[in-house]
Amino acid sequence: MEQKTQTKQKMVTNDLSDIARKLLDTDYSVILTHRYPDGDTLGSAFALCRALRQLGKRSRVIINGKLDKKFSYFLEDYEEDDFEYRTVIAVDIASPELLGDLAEEFADIVDISVDHHALNTCFAALSYVNANAAANAENILKLIKLLGVKIDKHMAKAIYTGICTDTGCFKFSNVTSDTMRAAAELMDLGCDSFEINRVMFDTKSMARIRLEKAVLESLTLHADGRIAVVNTTHKMEMETGVGDTDMDGIASIPRQIEGVVIGITIKERENDCHRISIRSLGSYDASHIGAQFGGGGHKAAAGCTICGKLEDVKAKIVAAAEAELERIDRS
Repeated sequence: MEQKTQTKQKMVTNDLSDIARKLLDTDYSVILTHRYPDGDTLGSAFALCRALRQLGKRSRVIINGKLDKKFSYFLEDYEEDDFEYRTVIAVDIASPELLGDLAEEFADIVDISVDHHALNTCFAALSYVNANAAANAENILKLIKLLGVKIDKHMAKAIYTGICTDTGCFKFSNVTSDTMRAAAELMDLGCDSFEINRVMFDTKSMARIRLEKAVLESLTLHADGRIAVVNTTHKMEMETGVGDTDMDGIASIPRQIEGVVIGITIKERENDCHRISIRSLGSYDASHIGAQFGGGGHKAAAGCTICGKLEDVKAKIVAAAEAELERIDRS
């Protein structure tokens, strides 16, 4: 691969047309997704890649990990392209740490970043961050229009996937009227919203059902039932036979309990580390909790990674959640 030198000066723009002009002036781009890629980072990347190719430019997506089979339609009519990159684009990535294994090669050389996380560290040479967008795919939809590209059904499916998955099928508090208008537009452009919603939200394997049973058995309540914690372990995953796709949506389980305002899911990872997913309601800020452990996200949904024994990790994250309750309750 061609070695690039990062421009020392970094710029943040509030005008998406600045990003469009930069993209029109560049070529040979790789588009990065974040580790444990979800529908929003993948949808943003594939839609933008197809748009750049429609402009006659060379572009490819670097999937940061394994592509879950439910996202296989992103690869329909998509051909891999091998070239020496000149431009590095990050989508739906708030900080270099979220690049995971890609960080060593790309963390210091990102040219363009398009994101919707308020805590974005603006690590790219040129960054656009719109935290009012429910999903980064909303930003990508607007960007593609600025590029003057006709949105085909593949782009529409990719963008819709990003929006519906980052809004919990339009149930989360981040949904705005702009979000709904974007979804309607994508349906008009050929997106089969029913099928995407069915695959993403209404289809569960038997392994997933067994996992949910095990997760519910791990449930503990704290702070008079206002905090709920569940966990998954490697042992649970092996015994239930779940795959990566089956793990999606587990984080929403503890917050669904009546009276719970902060739901926490602890997922065992490698090297005695645990991935923490935090979901909150009302004024309670999930990102404020996650940031204490080097993570981040949105007010209602955030995450972080904590290493150590499960009980120690659980004690730390519960203490932080209890502190958040106190912080808001006394304000």
